[in-house]
Amino acid sequence: MISGRDALALRRYSFNSVRTIEPLMLQVRNVFKRYTTAQGPLDVLRGVDLHLAQGESLALMGESGSGKSTLLHLVAGLDQVDDGSIEVAGQRLDLMNESQLANWRRTEIGLVFQQFNLIGSLKIADNLAFQARLAGRFDALWQTHLIERLGLGTLLNRYPEQLSGGQQQRAAIARTLAMQPKVILFDEPTSALDPEMVQEVLGVIRALAEEGRTMLLVTHEMNFARQVSTEVVFLHQGMVEEQGTPQQVFENPLSARCKQFMSSHR
Repeated sequence: MISGRDALALRRYSFNSVRTIEPLMLQVRNVFKRYTTAQGPLDVLRGVDLHLAQGESLALMGESGSGKSTLLHLVAGLDQVDDGSIEVAGQRLDLMNESQLANWRRTEIGLVFQQFNLIGSLKIADNLAFQARLAGRFDALWQTHLIERLGLGTLLNRYPEQLSGGQQQRAAIARTLAMQPKVILFDEPTSALDPEMVQEVLGVIRALAEEGRTMLLVTHEMNFARQVSTEVVFLHQGMVEEQGTPQQVFENPLSARCKQFMSSHR
């Protein structure tokens, strides 16, 4: 009889073997991250392995403190691993110095955070162009397309503080798309929104998934993660506790901890 741990390992092996048909955009190998606290060393990530193929969407799930946002920040180049490796689009982030990581953040990775991070002193039109110009990829026709697609045409001459939360997040997503990133990272993109604004932002992200954008997503919206992701990874205490398709993880989790998490967040 196969144990739960062996079954999970077999599922992981089978899942990743099939997925190598598409080029891998993200490879996280045996990643460790620890911080020093007043109570001593804190191991936030402990040997994390995951892969993401081009055009796929991966949802990171887990309780608060499980390491989701830390992993996202490492992939974004906002912090460096203590051990292991991270490769995005063929580039090893763990081998880059701070200057190289800063350039990486400007040119290759799209970040959408909880608090939008628009530049308050710039109008929305200038916010949209700012990141694309930094990346050397400003394209007026592409920006016009994004403005129309995300319904920002009447908002271009306003400042961020004059927009609702949902409008600001749509502008933040448009700004990210304007730079044409290889991977888009979403860190709880709806957690700071009023309930009535959540669906408009989720609709935009759902459309991006349907058109084959490569995305890594941290969200507390369980049903949404199930709809848009091609893979789900459940983290527990800095380790991959469960991994598989949305159907496998949401409907037939092998880990008792994952089962408990899913049942308590339905």
